[in-house]
Amino acid sequence: GPGDFLGVIACMAHHSQIETAVAVSDVVLIAVHYAQFPELIEKNTPIAMKIIYSFSRKMRYLDEALTRITLKRNIETDISHLFTIGEYYLRMSKFELALYAYYHYLKEKPNGQFAETARKRFMAIKSTGVKAPIEMLEPDTKQMVRVYHGESMIFCECQSGTELYIIQKGRVKISKIVDNSEVLLAVLREGDMFGEMALLENKPRSATAITAAEECQLLAVNRQNFDLMVATQPQLISRLTTMLADRLWSMYRQIDNANLHDPLHKLIDILALQVEKTKINLSQQNVQYQTDLTPYDLANMCGIPKEQQAESLIRLQSDSHVRFVNGKILVPDCRELVKQAAFYRKQNNNA
Repeated sequence: GPGDFLGVIACMAHHSQIETAVAVSDVVLIAVHYAQFPELIEKNTPIAMKIIYSFSRKMRYLDEALTRITLKRNIETDISHLFTIGEYYLRMSKFELALYAYYHYLKEKPNGQFAETARKRFMAIKSTGVKAPIEMLEPDTKQMVRVYHGESMIFCECQSGTELYIIQKGRVKISKIVDNSEVLLAVLREGDMFGEMALLENKPRSATAITAAEECQLLAVNRQNFDLMVATQPQLISRLTTMLADRLWSMYRQIDNANLHDPLHKLIDILALQVEKTKINLSQQNVQYQTDLTPYDLANMCGIPKEQQAESLIRLQSDSHVRFVNGKILVPDCRELVKQAAFYRKQNNNA
């Protein structure tokens, strides 16, 4: 209706349209070209914020849908899942990550079902000499710049959240713990933002954020600082709008991926999506792309059942569009991979 907008995701993400729009009555539209959009956003903050909140709501809806479709379960919202996360990282001998999860479970549920076990685990890990600096467990919210050394937990899924983050240096891994396995959702780099859904909607975190092994520096933005930035730094809002549009476009593509039936087709398509997200120039042949993903990361992202993963990955390794190098996936020719994925999607739609 009047005041609503359409086509913004494809416009801002600079990708093909992901939805069909049909006029059901006489209608007057204002058309905004891609090149004009940043200026529109910067000069019309209320419109920008309406778009951002709309994107945030749609992202949470799609995130829940993707979790149900791809991972065959609902998003965890019970704070007790923090204990499950602690147990997983304890088994993986990632003791600092386990300490963080146990600490925040006990903070939220000091008398909860698993409180006694969590307390024993926490003390046992600390007794081995593993350190848990309070500035990592409870960062100073007045400190906007946060520096992490080594693999460190920024936040856990199910935690409440009051900040979004901008990566100034280093990398951040976004994942979920599902059925006692870690499912990698994304690896973010310098300039990327994350954690915005919890800030904008005041709802629990939908995933876990962990810094990579090297030093990582983040800019933490709380609600008050965000409102100030909206008023004084319109270019940030334009950037946030573009980032959310990119994420939404990727989510729609992941739903397309979930509708593919052949596991090899799913693997090729989700790998093509990683290439498309980088906006590599696909007009050239033989442009390579080295991912941060292991073959099993890719299989988990597609929601391929564990009992089918080994066979599916053997098929992937035999595919000419993919190479396995040092345990990670290399794409030798991005253009050919994206063309092959598009063929599989078209073939599936025509079936």
